[in-house]
Amino acid sequence: MRCVLVINPAAGGGISAAVAREVISHLRAVCDVRTVLASDPGATAAAARRAVADGADVLAVVGGDGVAHLAVQACAGTSTALALIPAGTGNDLARGLGVPLQPIAAARAAATALGEGRRRHIDLGKIAGGGWFATVLCAGFDARVNARANRMRWLRGQRRYDVAVVRELIGLHAMPLRVETESGTTELDATLVAVGNTACYGGGIPVCPDADPTDGAFDLTIVGRVSRLDLVRILPRLRTGRHVEHPAVCTLRARTVRLGGENGWVAFADGEPQARLPLSMRCVLGALPVLL
Repeated sequence: MRCVLVINPAAGGGISAAVAREVISHLRAVCDVRTVLASDPGATAAAARRAVADGADVLAVVGGDGVAHLAVQACAGTSTALALIPAGTGNDLARGLGVPLQPIAAARAAATALGEGRRRHIDLGKIAGGGWFATVLCAGFDARVNARANRMRWLRGQRRYDVAVVRELIGLHAMPLRVETESGTTELDATLVAVGNTACYGGGIPVCPDADPTDGAFDLTIVGRVSRLDLVRILPRLRTGRHVEHPAVCTLRARTVRLGGENGWVAFADGEPQARLPLSMRCVLGALPVLL
């Protein structure tokens, strides 16, 4: 088995040399490993594409959801399995796949899976005219929170997201949204929309609590027109997934989705900026081989 290990040394505030050595040691115990250090997104994307083009059996990445997103673009639709060694602030894809959230524990689990030849395929979202996403595509309030959180470098993890929520509440407003699926069309004034392949975004918030990355369909969560006070009441329920019980929240399941809205709707997927609406996407069954 041939494995290419891509490490982002800056992930999670800085991966220590000791942690990196132990991760490499676990993987080298069961396969041939080539290690690449990639300190920026361009280098990470290039290293991931090169690993797949060279026929690596496994692409292992050490980093956060940004690094995972780049690796997904390279591995989708290929025979190269993705192994996640989470070391970021959110780690939502790792959480969605049941990967241990500590780098050394994840490396140990990956080595065990490598030794036993355990892999499976998960679904991915494919954006028309764009790339793939593995976790959640969102637009509206939550996308603006995501954008603000990405700009904040003085906090880490969930605290960064919480502060961004408070800041964005000041400008809260609903906008016309059109949601088209294979089952019909929904039009409403909405505050946010989330299209989930997996359940969580924002460092473990189960916005689409029942999403399953192996069922061939997205779970959608849509929050309609709400006041600031209503949203403040809904937000704590996000931690438990009980926000879907609120009367302003509706949920859908679909294989294909088209989102249409005014220019204020900007989409993020896997925490990365995408494009303004309108945007179409489909769930592709078993598009990504993963090591578990």
